Amino acid sequence: MDLFDFNGNEESAKPLAERMRANNLNEFIGQKHIVAEGSLLRRAISLDRLGSCIFWGPPGTGKTTLANIIASTTHGEFIKLN
Repeated sequence: MDLFDFNGNEESAKPLAERMRANNLNEFIGQKHIVAEGSLLRRAISLDRLGSCIFWGPPGTGKTTLANIIASTTHGEFIKLN
């Protein structure tokens, strides 16, 4: 087995941070002032009535994780810019 042989298992080839990322708002830790039960953002996500969003802040605060959760929960178009 060499470094680039993943044996068809793409999940184990993902970086650890990607594999440990929350998949829904109930798993999302932190930023309770934004995604708490009954908050404006959480209601907009659950009703699929969320407009355009730009997340800005320091690394490790959950921006990408929250964007991925929104993208998988809603039917909106998701464009990732870096």
